[in-house]
Amino acid sequence: MPSLAVKLYSIFFKLQQRYMLHNLTQASLHNVDPFGITSRHQELTAPSNPSFNDGVATKDIHIDPFSSLCIRIFLPDTVVNSDLTTTEDKSKDGAFVYRGYSPQTGKKHKKLPVMLQFHGGAFVGGSNDSVANDVFCRRIAKLCDVIVVAVGYRLAPESRYPAAFEDGLKVLNWLGKQANLAECGRWMGNGRKRMDARVFDGFGASTAEPWLAAHGDPSRCVLLGVSCGANIADYAARKAVEAGKLLDPVKVVAQVLMYPFFIGNNPTNSEIKLANSYFYDKSMCMLAWKLFLPEENFNLDHPAANPLITGREPLLKFMPPTLTVVAEQDWMRDRAIAYSEELRKVKIDAPLLEYKDAVHDFATLDVLIQTPQAQACAEDIAIWVKKYISLRGHEFSY
Repeated sequence: MPSLAVKLYSIFFKLQQRYMLHNLTQASLHNVDPFGITSRHQELTAPSNPSFNDGVATKDIHIDPFSSLCIRIFLPDTVVNSDLTTTEDKSKDGAFVYRGYSPQTGKKHKKLPVMLQFHGGAFVGGSNDSVANDVFCRRIAKLCDVIVVAVGYRLAPESRYPAAFEDGLKVLNWLGKQANLAECGRWMGNGRKRMDARVFDGFGASTAEPWLAAHGDPSRCVLLGVSCGANIADYAARKAVEAGKLLDPVKVVAQVLMYPFFIGNNPTNSEIKLANSYFYDKSMCMLAWKLFLPEENFNLDHPAANPLITGREPLLKFMPPTLTVVAEQDWMRDRAIAYSEELRKVKIDAPLLEYKDAVHDFATLDVLIQTPQAQACAEDIAIWVKKYISLRGHEFSY
């Protein structure tokens, strides 16, 4: 069973979340906003730092002029030598403007796989730059040796379904665009290749993100979703399968679903027995679903909620390898387990990691992220992911 401290904090957490959900429910009719928001004011956020602080450099980018969609890039210091390269641009008065990492032109750079990460928060909370998500993404970037792109998708009820799912797909397409722009910039008009060429827009600004252009390898792309973010990751994986070569050079080689936010009209055993479980109980999550799904014809067997509805496209046999993480004390566990079993039936590599006495969000929640169990979970994920992103190949598996 969870410790006494976890139980006590769970009570406080539920009260806080119910208060927020109640306020959002009261204001939902007046808060429709196509531009949207990606973070609540009460969310504790960590500032980005383009220098290699704690072995990882970060930067924030707003990638869609028509919405609040943004990303935070986590770049591990393995991409550079021991003499870390920083750029110092001086303004006219001599003050330093920028002291962050900038890839050197005219040389080859180490390429790393790219992992798109979708945070949790029941579609109504959380953010890609929260303190907890920043810690988790740094941990994953270092353990897996990947560039993590944490997606700041639009939150409900200001932006209901399908906004968050569309944002996940937009970032996947944006990643492909960045790769194509970077490739265009490597070639001169006479067909000769050069390493310091850039593609510029009408204002003279580089349109290819320099960190991804220099170090990203989109042909080794992994999707990782936490809680409701797992629903978005699974949707993005399905759309990647449907797109096929149209998404080139991006190739989704695997996905990780951490305690998915799945639900359906017909309750499972865990949904009945663990309905009042820790942190995110079923009644609280139902309020979140009502704020996220379309109000008309509200249905829990919606494609965004239930991955096993009939008529799902594409067929499961075309899905990428899928690692599913579940917690013993999570009421949503049975449906995630069932989804993993269905994937294995069609010969997809879909191992299941179940953590004893763990609660929903045990590896990513702010008060639990520094626990040994959270660290072990990240390490287990890294072991499996490296099978699909390593250029040399790895033997270990589950």
